[in-house]
Amino acid sequence: MDFQTTLFEAPEAAETSLVAGLAGLERRVLGHGAWLDVQRSWLPAPDDVFETLVREVPWRAERRQMYDRVVDVPRLLHTYMIGEPLPHPMLTEAREALSAHYADELGEPFRTAGCCYYRDGRDSVAWHGDTIGRGSTHDTMVAIVSLGDPRRLHLRPRSGGEAVVVEMGHGDIVVMGGSCQRTWEHAVPKVAHAGPRISVQYRPLNVF
Repeated sequence: MDFQTTLFEAPEAAETSLVAGLAGLERRVLGHGAWLDVQRSWLPAPDDVFETLVREVPWRAERRQMYDRVVDVPRLLHTYMIGEPLPHPMLTEAREALSAHYADELGEPFRTAGCCYYRDGRDSVAWHGDTIGRGSTHDTMVAIVSLGDPRRLHLRPRSGGEAVVVEMGHGDIVVMGGSCQRTWEHAVPKVAHAGPRISVQYRPLNVF
């Protein structure tokens, strides 16, 4: 792991409660009923959270069928299901703060936490929407906490049109809401050079 924590730490974030920090969310209306919320440097002590995740999460490599062959998934994965303790207390606090903030819009709490470990610029995720389960038919939300080296989240409308690019930095929170999973796709493309990054994706029940 080549990660220089002092380049990313934002100590001032620790002085603000997580719920209060969400008051600074900036919403971008994407169209087709979709929207995107972004709050920079939201998660306190991101260095400690990142290091704990690298060390404590039972990361696994996966292989998936791709047309006529089986290929390696270009990132490491683990999902914490309902009732499973998260590896760092700050991630539990983050889930509860997000559930409280979005209670009126979402109508339910965030329940699961999927983790992806992008080890370098060769790791990526292809274009997709979280449309397994209720995300295929209902408006929902996916909240992403980004830790480590900055990477760009690309979004594009399924019907065609201009793409949107958002850089996700250390401790940032990005929330995709409304019809985003049905009417838009998102990806984290490969890049020539990048250090390690971990994303934690909070989802409601039966959204994958």
